[in-house]
Amino acid sequence: MKVIRTEIPEVLILEPKVFEDPRGFFLESYNRKTFMEATGLDVEFVQDNHSRSGKNVLRGLHYQIGQPQGKLIRVTFGEVWDVAVDLRKSSSTFGKWVGFHLKGLSKQMAWIPPGFAHGFVVISADRLRIQFANLRSHFIRIRAVADHVAQADDAVPATVGRGQGRF
Repeated sequence: MKVIRTEIPEVLILEPKVFEDPRGFFLESYNRKTFMEATGLDVEFVQDNHSRSGKNVLRGLHYQIGQPQGKLIRVTFGEVWDVAVDLRKSSSTFGKWVGFHLKGLSKQMAWIPPGFAHGFVVISADRLRIQFANLRSHFIRIRAVADHVAQADDAVPATVGRGQGRF
């Protein structure tokens, strides 16, 4: 697994080893030992989320109160513009954000550590997104920072998450 550090060093882009042949491809999306050896992080994922959204749908920015959740994210089909904002008050990068594209064809993944707000906008016609979380969502309080800010004038805000509090 190749690790690419972003402008905020704790937010990582991960490139898994992909085995391709005329039949298609195979990749190991998560292996605790491989993840730990590549990143230095020992993370146990306890929840697996899968979502689908259409073009220009914006989701986020979401963050958790009390027990921040780390997320391993990948797009299996399509493309998103993904954003992580550092909300850790003791961090030298507090309030800073990093954005990057995740594409199904590239097979890259992103690690968003605990203490970050996270959101994305779909920029392809359609996309499937999978997220592994290191804490169960229903045990923590989730808040939304923004539900409708996007580069595109025709962004479609997500309605899930509204009314759950603001930053």
